[in-house]
Amino acid sequence: MPSKKIVCLGGGSLYFPRLLNDVALEEDLAGSEVVLYDLNLEKVEIMAEFGRQLAGSTGGSLHIRATTDLADAVEGADFAISSIGGSGASFTANVYESRYHGADMHIPARYGIHQVIGDTCGPAGLMMGLRSIPAYISICREMEKRCPHVILLNHSNPMAVLMRALHKYTAITSIGICHGVQTGIVDAANLLGIPPDELECRWIGTNHYHWFTQMRHHGTDMLPELMHRTRTCTPPPHHALNSALSGVYGHRIVYPDDAHTVEFYSFCTQVAKQADLPYTLAAAAKEHGYDASKPLPKPTRTTPAMRRRFLSQYNAILADMQMPKEKDNSVTGEGVAAIVAAMATGRRTVCIANIANQGAITNLPATAEVEVEAITDSSGVRPMVMGEAPPLLKALLEKRFAWHELVADAAVTGDRTKALQALLVDEMAIIPEKAQAMLDELLEASSDLLPQFFPRTRSHLSDVFEVYQGSRPPLRTIP
Repeated sequence: MPSKKIVCLGGGSLYFPRLLNDVALEEDLAGSEVVLYDLNLEKVEIMAEFGRQLAGSTGGSLHIRATTDLADAVEGADFAISSIGGSGASFTANVYESRYHGADMHIPARYGIHQVIGDTCGPAGLMMGLRSIPAYISICREMEKRCPHVILLNHSNPMAVLMRALHKYTAITSIGICHGVQTGIVDAANLLGIPPDELECRWIGTNHYHWFTQMRHHGTDMLPELMHRTRTCTPPPHHALNSALSGVYGHRIVYPDDAHTVEFYSFCTQVAKQADLPYTLAAAAKEHGYDASKPLPKPTRTTPAMRRRFLSQYNAILADMQMPKEKDNSVTGEGVAAIVAAMATGRRTVCIANIANQGAITNLPATAEVEVEAITDSSGVRPMVMGEAPPLLKALLEKRFAWHELVADAAVTGDRTKALQALLVDEMAIIPEKAQAMLDELLEASSDLLPQFFPRTRSHLSDVFEVYQGSRPPLRTIP
Protein backbone atom coordinates (compact mmCIF):
# COMPACT_ATOMS: atom_id res chain seq x y z
CA MET A 1 0.00 0.00 0.00
CA PRO A 2 1.71 3.24 -1.12
CA SER A 3 1.72 6.03 1.46
CA LYS A 4 -0.51 9.07 0.92
CA LYS A 5 -0.15 12.77 1.62
CA ILE A 6 -2.98 14.05 3.80
CA VAL A 7 -3.21 17.79 4.48
CA CYS A 8 -5.26 19.06 7.43
CA LEU A 9 -6.57 22.56 6.67
CA GLY A 10 -7.06 24.62 9.80
CA GLY A 11 -4.70 22.12 11.41
CA GLY A 12 -4.75 23.78 14.81
CA SER A 13 -8.47 23.06 15.18
CA LEU A 14 -9.48 20.89 18.10
CA TYR A 15 -11.28 18.69 15.59
CA PHE A 16 -7.97 17.13 14.60
CA PRO A 17 -6.76 15.27 17.73
CA ARG A 18 -9.36 12.52 17.25
CA LEU A 19 -8.76 12.51 13.50
CA LEU A 20 -4.99 12.13 13.98
CA ASN A 21 -5.62 9.30 16.41
CA ASP A 22 -7.86 7.52 13.90
CA VAL A 23 -5.40 7.99 11.03
CA ALA A 24 -2.64 6.56 13.21
CA LEU A 25 -4.82 3.51 13.93
CA GLU A 26 -5.71 2.98 10.27
CA GLU A 27 -3.39 0.30 8.86
CA ASP A 28 -4.16 1.22 5.25
CA LEU A 29 -2.73 4.71 5.87
CA ALA A 30 0.54 3.52 7.46
CA GLY A 31 3.56 5.49 6.30
CA SER A 32 1.47 8.45 5.15
CA GLU A 33 2.57 12.06 5.47
CA VAL A 34 0.19 14.29 7.43
CA VAL A 35 0.72 18.02 6.98
CA LEU A 36 -1.06 20.35 9.41
CA TYR A 37 -1.68 23.73 7.80
CA ASP A 38 -2.87 26.77 9.75
CA LEU A 39 -2.43 30.55 9.84
CA ASN A 40 -1.20 30.30 13.43
CA LEU A 41 2.24 28.66 13.50
CA GLU A 42 2.55 28.31 17.28
CA LYS A 43 -0.80 26.58 17.63
CA VAL A 44 -0.31 24.22 14.70
CA GLU A 45 3.17 23.22 15.84
CA ILE A 46 1.70 22.22 19.21
CA MET A 47 -0.89 20.12 17.37
CA ALA A 48 1.80 18.49 15.23
CA GLU A 49 3.76 17.46 18.32
CA PHE A 50 0.57 16.13 19.87
CA GLY A 51 -0.03 14.11 16.70
CA ARG A 52 3.49 12.68 16.77
CA GLN A 53 2.97 11.57 20.35
CA LEU A 54 -0.34 9.96 19.38
CA ALA A 55 1.24 8.13 16.48
CA GLY A 56 4.01 6.90 18.74
CA SER A 57 1.61 5.64 21.41
CA THR A 58 -0.55 3.79 18.87
CA GLY A 59 2.36 2.37 16.93
CA GLY A 60 1.27 4.25 13.81
CA SER A 61 4.00 5.04 11.28
CA LEU A 62 2.88 8.53 10.29
CA HIS A 63 5.09 11.44 9.32
CA ILE A 64 3.50 14.56 10.82
CA ARG A 65 4.63 18.15 10.31
CA ALA A 66 3.22 21.67 10.56
CA THR A 67 3.38 24.60 8.16
CA THR A 68 1.87 28.01 7.46
CA ASP A 69 2.87 27.78 3.78
CA LEU A 70 -0.25 26.82 1.83
CA ALA A 71 1.63 25.90 -1.37
CA ASP A 72 3.92 23.57 0.57
CA ALA A 73 0.99 22.06 2.46
CA VAL A 74 -1.08 21.10 -0.58
CA GLU A 75 1.67 20.26 -3.08
CA GLY A 76 0.96 16.74 -4.32
CA ALA A 77 -1.68 16.06 -1.66
CA ASP A 78 -3.92 13.02 -2.12
CA PHE A 79 -6.47 14.02 0.53
CA ALA A 80 -7.36 17.24 2.32
CA ILE A 81 -9.44 17.41 5.50
CA SER A 82 -10.73 20.83 6.52
CA SER A 83 -11.89 22.36 9.77
CA ILE A 84 -11.85 26.11 9.11
CA GLY A 85 -14.14 28.02 11.42
CA GLY A 86 -14.44 31.41 9.78
CA SER A 87 -12.71 33.40 12.52
CA GLY A 88 -9.37 33.97 10.80
CA ALA A 89 -6.23 33.70 12.89
CA SER A 90 -7.89 34.87 16.09
CA PHE A 91 -6.80 33.19 19.32
CA THR A 92 -9.87 31.15 20.20
CA ALA A 93 -10.33 27.48 20.98
CA ASN A 94 -13.26 27.36 18.53
CA VAL A 95 -15.25 29.66 16.28
CA TYR A 96 -18.12 29.95 18.77
CA GLU A 97 -15.79 31.79 21.16
CA SER A 98 -14.62 34.29 18.55
CA ARG A 99 -15.63 37.94 18.55
CA TYR A 100 -16.89 37.50 14.98
CA HIS A 101 -19.40 34.84 15.89
CA GLY A 102 -20.32 36.83 18.98
CA ALA A 103 -21.33 39.68 16.69
CA ASP A 104 -23.28 37.22 14.52
CA MET A 105 -25.38 36.43 17.59
CA HIS A 106 -25.62 39.77 19.42
CA ILE A 107 -26.50 41.96 16.45
CA PRO A 108 -29.55 39.92 15.29
CA ALA A 109 -30.74 39.79 18.92
CA ARG A 110 -31.21 43.58 18.77
CA TYR A 111 -33.54 42.97 15.84
CA GLY A 112 -35.55 40.33 17.68
CA ILE A 113 -33.75 37.19 16.45
CA HIS A 114 -32.31 35.05 19.24
CA GLN A 115 -30.22 32.27 17.72
CA VAL A 116 -28.95 29.23 19.61
CA ILE A 117 -25.92 27.84 17.75
CA GLY A 118 -25.90 29.98 14.63
CA ASP A 119 -23.79 27.81 12.33
CA THR A 120 -26.31 26.41 9.84
CA CYS A 121 -28.75 29.09 8.70
CA GLY A 122 -30.18 32.41 9.90
CA PRO A 123 -28.10 35.61 10.06
CA ALA A 124 -25.24 33.86 11.90
CA GLY A 125 -25.13 30.99 9.41
CA LEU A 126 -25.07 33.55 6.59
CA MET A 127 -22.10 35.37 8.14
CA MET A 128 -20.14 32.19 8.79
CA GLY A 129 -20.59 31.34 5.12
CA LEU A 130 -19.58 34.79 3.90
CA ARG A 131 -16.36 34.64 5.94
CA SER A 132 -15.44 31.02 5.24
CA ILE A 133 -16.27 30.52 1.56
CA PRO A 134 -13.61 32.91 0.18
CA ALA A 135 -10.93 31.13 2.23
CA TYR A 136 -12.08 27.75 0.93
CA ILE A 137 -12.23 28.97 -2.66
CA SER A 138 -8.70 30.36 -2.43
CA ILE A 139 -7.36 27.13 -0.97
CA CYS A 140 -9.08 25.22 -3.76
CA ARG A 141 -7.47 27.51 -6.36
CA GLU A 142 -4.08 26.52 -4.95
CA MET A 143 -5.06 22.85 -4.96
CA GLU A 144 -6.27 23.08 -8.56
CA LYS A 145 -2.70 24.05 -9.46
CA ARG A 146 -0.76 21.77 -7.12
CA CYS A 147 -2.94 18.69 -6.49
CA PRO A 148 -5.88 18.75 -8.94
CA HIS A 149 -6.89 15.16 -8.14
CA VAL A 150 -7.04 15.71 -4.37
CA ILE A 151 -10.20 14.67 -2.53
CA LEU A 152 -11.32 17.28 0.02
CA LEU A 153 -13.36 16.22 3.03
CA ASN A 154 -14.92 19.21 4.78
CA HIS A 155 -16.02 19.13 8.43
CA SER A 156 -16.87 22.82 8.89
CA ASN A 157 -20.21 24.62 9.08
CA PRO A 158 -22.30 25.97 7.54
CA MET A 159 -21.84 22.61 5.84
CA ALA A 160 -24.42 22.70 3.04
CA VAL A 161 -23.66 26.22 1.84
CA LEU A 162 -19.92 25.56 1.91
CA MET A 163 -20.39 22.43 -0.17
CA ARG A 164 -22.59 24.28 -2.66
CA ALA A 165 -19.89 26.93 -3.12
CA LEU A 166 -17.14 24.34 -3.56
CA HIS A 167 -19.14 22.33 -6.08
CA LYS A 168 -20.24 25.40 -8.03
CA TYR A 169 -17.05 27.44 -8.07
CA THR A 170 -14.16 24.95 -7.96
CA ALA A 171 -12.96 21.85 -9.81
CA ILE A 172 -11.90 20.05 -6.63
CA THR A 173 -13.72 16.85 -5.66
CA SER A 174 -15.22 17.74 -2.29
CA ILE A 175 -17.31 15.84 0.24
CA GLY A 176 -18.94 17.12 3.43
CA ILE A 177 -18.66 14.95 6.55
CA CYS A 178 -20.94 15.31 9.60
CA HIS A 179 -22.23 13.06 12.39
CA GLY A 180 -25.81 14.34 12.62
CA VAL A 181 -27.46 11.43 10.79
CA GLN A 182 -25.45 8.89 12.79
CA THR A 183 -26.55 10.59 16.01
CA GLY A 184 -30.16 10.39 14.87
CA ILE A 185 -29.91 6.70 13.97
CA VAL A 186 -28.41 5.90 17.37
CA ASP A 187 -31.14 7.92 19.10
CA ALA A 188 -33.89 6.15 17.15
CA ALA A 189 -32.29 2.76 17.83
CA ASN A 190 -32.21 3.49 21.56
CA LEU A 191 -35.90 4.44 21.49
CA LEU A 192 -36.69 1.16 19.74
CA GLY A 193 -34.31 -0.94 21.83
CA ILE A 194 -32.41 -2.14 18.73
CA PRO A 195 -28.65 -1.98 18.04
CA PRO A 196 -28.06 0.91 15.59
CA ASP A 197 -26.00 -1.21 13.19
CA GLU A 198 -29.01 -3.50 12.69
CA LEU A 199 -31.31 -0.76 11.40
CA GLU A 200 -31.79 -0.19 7.67
CA CYS A 201 -32.58 3.50 7.30
CA ARG A 202 -33.46 5.96 4.59
CA TRP A 203 -33.90 9.65 5.14
CA ILE A 204 -34.53 12.82 3.14
CA GLY A 205 -32.83 16.15 3.76
CA THR A 206 -29.87 18.48 3.91
CA ASN A 207 -27.28 18.94 6.65
CA HIS A 208 -28.86 19.24 10.14
CA TYR A 209 -32.36 19.08 8.59
CA HIS A 210 -33.60 15.65 7.56
CA TRP A 211 -36.39 13.14 8.24
CA PHE A 212 -36.55 9.34 8.28
CA THR A 213 -38.68 7.95 5.45
CA GLN A 214 -37.86 4.26 5.93
CA MET A 215 -36.61 2.11 8.80
CA ARG A 216 -36.45 -1.68 8.78
CA HIS A 217 -35.08 -4.31 11.16
CA HIS A 218 -34.52 -7.82 9.85
CA GLY A 219 -37.15 -7.17 7.19
CA THR A 220 -39.75 -5.67 9.54
CA ASP A 221 -40.99 -2.13 8.95
CA MET A 222 -40.10 -0.23 12.16
CA LEU A 223 -41.18 3.26 11.09
CA PRO A 224 -44.77 2.98 12.45
CA GLU A 225 -43.44 1.84 15.82
CA LEU A 226 -40.80 4.58 15.82
CA MET A 227 -43.48 7.22 15.16
CA HIS A 228 -45.76 5.71 17.83
CA ARG A 229 -43.00 5.93 20.42
CA THR A 230 -42.04 9.41 19.24
CA ARG A 231 -45.61 10.60 19.90
CA THR A 232 -46.21 8.74 23.16
CA CYS A 233 -42.86 8.60 24.97
CA THR A 234 -41.63 11.61 26.94
CA PRO A 235 -38.54 12.89 25.09
CA PRO A 236 -35.40 14.19 26.81
CA PRO A 237 -35.84 17.92 27.51
CA HIS A 238 -33.40 18.93 24.77
CA HIS A 239 -35.32 16.87 22.18
CA ALA A 240 -38.79 18.26 22.95
CA LEU A 241 -39.07 20.54 19.89
CA ASN A 242 -37.95 17.77 17.55
CA SER A 243 -40.40 15.34 19.07
CA ALA A 244 -43.33 17.77 18.71
CA LEU A 245 -42.47 18.65 15.10
CA SER A 246 -41.97 14.99 14.20
CA GLY A 247 -45.43 14.17 15.48
CA VAL A 248 -46.97 16.88 13.33
CA TYR A 249 -45.06 16.00 10.16
CA GLY A 250 -45.57 12.26 10.48
CA HIS A 251 -41.87 11.75 9.85
CA ARG A 252 -39.29 11.66 12.63
CA ILE A 253 -36.63 14.36 12.41
CA VAL A 254 -33.25 12.63 12.18
CA TYR A 255 -30.95 15.01 14.08
CA PRO A 256 -32.40 14.71 17.61
CA ASP A 257 -31.06 17.85 19.30
CA ASP A 258 -33.35 20.92 19.32
CA ALA A 259 -30.39 23.33 19.23
CA HIS A 260 -29.88 22.69 15.50
CA THR A 261 -33.52 22.22 14.56
CA VAL A 262 -34.51 25.62 15.99
CA GLU A 263 -32.45 27.37 13.30
CA PHE A 264 -35.09 26.35 10.77
CA TYR A 265 -38.09 27.63 12.74
CA SER A 266 -38.47 31.39 13.13
CA PHE A 267 -41.41 31.15 15.53
CA CYS A 268 -38.97 29.78 18.11
CA THR A 269 -36.20 32.34 17.65
CA GLN A 270 -38.14 35.59 17.30
CA VAL A 271 -38.73 36.36 20.97
CA ALA A 272 -38.27 39.44 23.13
CA LYS A 273 -35.26 38.13 25.03
CA GLN A 274 -33.08 35.05 25.25
CA ALA A 275 -34.86 33.77 28.34
CA ASP A 276 -38.09 33.57 26.32
CA LEU A 277 -36.72 30.90 23.99
CA PRO A 278 -38.97 27.81 24.31
CA TYR A 279 -38.10 24.41 25.75
CA THR A 280 -34.47 24.30 26.95
CA LEU A 281 -33.10 26.43 24.14
CA ALA A 282 -31.98 29.38 26.26
CA ALA A 283 -29.73 27.05 28.26
CA ALA A 284 -28.52 25.45 25.02
CA ALA A 285 -27.50 28.85 23.65
CA LYS A 286 -25.42 29.55 26.73
CA GLU A 287 -23.84 26.11 26.54
CA HIS A 288 -22.74 26.95 23.01
CA GLY A 289 -21.15 30.20 24.15
CA TYR A 290 -23.84 32.83 23.58
CA ASP A 291 -25.17 34.64 26.64
CA ALA A 292 -27.32 37.60 25.60
CA SER A 293 -26.87 39.25 29.01
CA LYS A 294 -23.15 39.67 28.44
CA PRO A 295 -21.97 42.49 26.16
CA LEU A 296 -20.21 41.77 22.90
CA PRO A 297 -16.45 42.14 23.48
CA LYS A 298 -14.88 45.03 21.63
CA PRO A 299 -12.16 44.36 19.05
CA THR A 300 -8.75 44.13 20.68
CA ARG A 301 -5.25 43.70 19.36
CA THR A 302 -3.65 40.45 20.49
CA THR A 303 -0.87 41.13 23.00
CA PRO A 304 2.04 38.82 23.83
CA ALA A 305 0.42 38.11 27.21
CA MET A 306 -2.87 37.12 25.55
CA ARG A 307 -0.99 34.89 23.13
CA ARG A 308 0.88 33.15 25.98
CA ARG A 309 -2.32 32.68 27.96
CA PHE A 310 -4.15 31.18 25.01
CA LEU A 311 -1.33 28.81 24.13
CA SER A 312 -1.15 27.68 27.75
CA GLN A 313 -4.90 26.94 27.71
CA TYR A 314 -4.58 25.21 24.35
CA ASN A 315 -1.78 22.99 25.67
CA ALA A 316 -3.89 22.13 28.71
CA ILE A 317 -6.88 21.15 26.55
CA LEU A 318 -4.74 18.77 24.52
CA ALA A 319 -3.06 17.35 27.63
CA ASP A 320 -6.47 16.48 29.11
CA MET A 321 -7.69 14.64 26.02
CA GLN A 322 -8.08 10.89 26.33
CA MET A 323 -8.00 9.18 22.95
CA PRO A 324 -10.02 6.00 22.40
CA LYS A 325 -8.20 2.83 21.38
CA GLU A 326 -10.78 2.06 18.69
CA LYS A 327 -11.22 4.00 15.45
CA ASP A 328 -14.30 6.14 14.93
CA ASN A 329 -16.71 4.48 12.50
CA SER A 330 -19.41 5.68 10.12
CA VAL A 331 -22.20 3.83 11.96
CA THR A 332 -22.06 5.85 15.18
CA GLY A 333 -19.63 8.61 14.15
CA GLU A 334 -18.04 10.30 11.16
CA GLY A 335 -15.38 7.66 10.45
CA VAL A 336 -13.23 10.06 8.41
CA ALA A 337 -10.02 8.01 8.60
CA ALA A 338 -11.90 4.90 7.48
CA ILE A 339 -13.45 6.83 4.57
CA VAL A 340 -10.03 8.15 3.51
CA ALA A 341 -8.56 4.65 3.75
CA ALA A 342 -11.40 3.23 1.64
CA MET A 343 -10.87 5.83 -1.08
CA ALA A 344 -7.08 5.40 -0.90
CA THR A 345 -7.42 1.67 -1.57
CA GLY A 346 -10.37 1.89 -3.96
CA ARG A 347 -12.48 -0.09 -1.51
CA ARG A 348 -16.26 0.17 -1.91
CA THR A 349 -17.86 0.99 1.44
CA VAL A 350 -21.00 2.81 2.54
CA CYS A 351 -20.63 6.16 4.29
CA ILE A 352 -22.78 9.23 4.96
CA ALA A 353 -21.81 12.29 2.94
CA ASN A 354 -22.91 15.82 2.11
CA ILE A 355 -22.78 16.00 -1.68
CA ALA A 356 -24.72 17.21 -4.70
CA ASN A 357 -28.00 15.33 -5.02
CA GLN A 358 -27.47 13.98 -8.57
CA GLY A 359 -30.75 12.06 -8.44
CA ALA A 360 -30.34 10.47 -5.01
CA ILE A 361 -33.59 12.15 -3.91
CA THR A 362 -35.42 11.82 -7.16
CA ASN A 363 -37.75 14.84 -7.00
CA LEU A 364 -35.14 17.38 -5.83
CA PRO A 365 -32.69 19.36 -8.02
CA ALA A 366 -29.50 17.59 -9.12
CA THR A 367 -27.36 20.41 -7.65
CA ALA A 368 -29.13 20.49 -4.27
CA GLU A 369 -26.74 19.83 -1.38
CA VAL A 370 -28.10 16.79 0.45
CA GLU A 371 -26.83 14.45 3.16
CA VAL A 372 -27.21 10.86 1.98
CA GLU A 373 -25.67 7.42 2.04
CA ALA A 374 -22.90 7.10 -0.54
CA ILE A 375 -20.48 4.53 -1.91
CA THR A 376 -16.73 5.13 -1.78
CA ASP A 377 -14.24 4.34 -4.53
CA SER A 378 -10.89 5.73 -5.64
CA SER A 379 -12.51 8.81 -7.20
CA GLY A 380 -14.49 9.88 -4.12
CA VAL A 381 -18.09 8.93 -3.39
CA ARG A 382 -21.30 8.39 -5.35
CA PRO A 383 -24.76 8.89 -3.80
CA MET A 384 -27.19 6.04 -3.23
CA VAL A 385 -30.84 6.42 -4.18
CA MET A 386 -32.89 7.58 -1.17
CA GLY A 387 -36.29 7.87 -2.90
CA GLU A 388 -38.71 10.78 -3.27
CA ALA A 389 -39.16 13.55 -0.74
CA PRO A 390 -42.78 13.63 0.53
CA PRO A 391 -44.52 16.86 -0.65
CA LEU A 392 -44.40 18.63 2.73
CA LEU A 393 -40.70 17.91 3.23
CA LYS A 394 -39.91 18.81 -0.38
CA ALA A 395 -41.49 22.23 0.12
CA LEU A 396 -39.50 22.86 3.30
CA LEU A 397 -36.23 21.83 1.68
CA GLU A 398 -36.50 23.79 -1.55
CA LYS A 399 -36.32 27.10 0.32
CA ARG A 400 -33.10 25.91 1.95
CA PHE A 401 -31.56 25.10 -1.42
CA ALA A 402 -32.36 28.60 -2.65
CA TRP A 403 -30.69 29.99 0.49
CA HIS A 404 -27.57 27.89 -0.12
CA GLU A 405 -27.32 29.28 -3.66
CA LEU A 406 -27.75 32.90 -2.59
CA VAL A 407 -25.18 32.69 0.21
CA ALA A 408 -22.63 30.91 -1.99
CA ASP A 409 -23.01 33.53 -4.73
CA ALA A 410 -22.90 36.46 -2.28
CA ALA A 411 -19.76 35.11 -0.61
CA VAL A 412 -17.89 34.72 -3.89
CA THR A 413 -19.02 37.95 -5.57
CA GLY A 414 -19.47 40.32 -2.62
CA ASP A 415 -23.01 41.07 -3.84
CA ARG A 416 -24.90 42.73 -0.97
CA THR A 417 -28.23 42.31 -2.73
CA LYS A 418 -27.82 38.54 -2.81
CA ALA A 419 -26.84 38.58 0.87
CA LEU A 420 -30.00 40.56 1.66
CA GLN A 421 -32.08 38.18 -0.45
CA ALA A 422 -30.62 35.30 1.57
CA LEU A 423 -31.73 36.98 4.80
CA LEU A 424 -35.23 37.48 3.41
CA VAL A 425 -35.69 33.92 2.11
CA ASP A 426 -34.47 32.50 5.42
CA GLU A 427 -36.99 31.29 8.00
CA MET A 428 -35.75 33.98 10.42
CA ALA A 429 -36.62 36.79 8.00
CA ILE A 430 -37.67 40.21 9.26
CA ILE A 431 -39.04 43.21 7.31
CA PRO A 432 -36.73 44.44 4.50
CA GLU A 433 -35.76 47.76 6.10
CA LYS A 434 -34.67 46.07 9.33
CA ALA A 435 -33.00 43.25 7.44
CA GLN A 436 -30.95 45.77 5.46
CA ALA A 437 -29.87 47.61 8.62
CA MET A 438 -28.99 44.33 10.33
CA LEU A 439 -26.98 43.17 7.32
CA ASP A 440 -25.00 46.42 7.26
CA GLU A 441 -24.12 45.97 10.94
CA LEU A 442 -23.19 42.32 10.50
CA LEU A 443 -20.93 43.00 7.52
CA GLU A 444 -19.23 45.89 9.28
CA ALA A 445 -18.52 43.74 12.35
CA SER A 446 -16.61 41.26 10.14
CA SER A 447 -15.24 43.76 7.63
CA ASP A 448 -11.60 42.72 8.10
CA LEU A 449 -12.52 39.18 6.98
CA LEU A 450 -14.80 40.29 4.13
CA PRO A 451 -12.63 41.96 1.47
CA GLN A 452 -15.18 40.95 -1.19
CA PHE A 453 -17.66 43.35 0.44
CA PHE A 454 -15.05 45.95 1.43
CA PRO A 455 -12.63 46.04 -1.53
CA ARG A 456 -10.56 48.89 -0.10
CA THR A 457 -10.01 47.07 3.18
CA ARG A 458 -7.04 44.72 3.28
CA SER A 459 -7.91 41.71 5.39
CA HIS A 460 -5.22 40.28 7.63
CA LEU A 461 -5.91 37.07 5.68
CA SER A 462 -5.20 38.68 2.33
CA ASP A 463 -1.61 37.50 2.11
CA VAL A 464 -2.87 33.92 2.24
CA PHE A 465 -6.43 33.97 0.93
CA GLU A 466 -7.44 35.87 -2.19
CA VAL A 467 -11.12 36.25 -2.93
CA TYR A 468 -12.06 34.61 -6.21
CA GLN A 469 -13.36 37.33 -8.53
CA GLY A 470 -12.73 35.86 -11.97
CA SER A 471 -15.19 34.39 -14.43
CA ARG A 472 -17.31 31.60 -13.05
CA PRO A 473 -15.96 28.13 -13.97
CA PRO A 474 -18.35 25.47 -15.27
CA LEU A 475 -20.55 23.78 -12.67
CA ARG A 476 -18.87 20.63 -11.43
CA THR A 477 -20.34 18.02 -9.13
CA ILE A 478 -18.71 15.06 -7.46
CA PRO A 479 -18.14 12.10 -9.78
